[in-house]
Amino acid sequence: MSTTSKVRSGPKEPSAVSARYEDDLYGWAEAQIALLKAGRLTEVDARNIAEELADVGHDQYDKLESALGILMMHLLKWDHQPTHRSRSWVNTVHEQRKRIARVLRKNPSLKSRIPEATEEGYEDARDDAAAETGIAKKLFPKACPYDWSEITMRVIEFEDLRSPEE
Repeated sequence: MSTTSKVRSGPKEPSAVSARYEDDLYGWAEAQIALLKAGRLTEVDARNIAEELADVGHDQYDKLESALGILMMHLLKWDHQPTHRSRSWVNTVHEQRKRIARVLRKNPSLKSRIPEATEEGYEDARDDAAAETGIAKKLFPKACPYDWSEITMRVIEFEDLRSPEE
């Protein structure tokens, strides 16, 4: 039996839909898409669709927070280990800035959560910078020392590399 014929008949009981969701996420998603496109709204698995949509939103926030954390870790390393600066640090700063800009461009409503994502990202940045540098965590500022402009626009330059690019 093809997926299409399964979708045409639609799920009969909510428990069958939930079990399918638990057993085969891809198949479940395909079935839900088909039901939605067909306008068979009474047959969709609304609870699990809502959970999946919430996860999509959380994933986008996590991408922003992660990119901020990696970027700020490199800013901390840049500030606290000037003799260890390298081209790869500049490249990482540049790459994470691009990721932040891309996430915000694709998800403009995340702009309201920048302060929260920055704070949470900085917690990770501080831990990771201490682990990578061997510098005691207490020597890094407890609160994020960077404002949004510094995070996104502060010039980081090594030899012929620069972020942001001119």
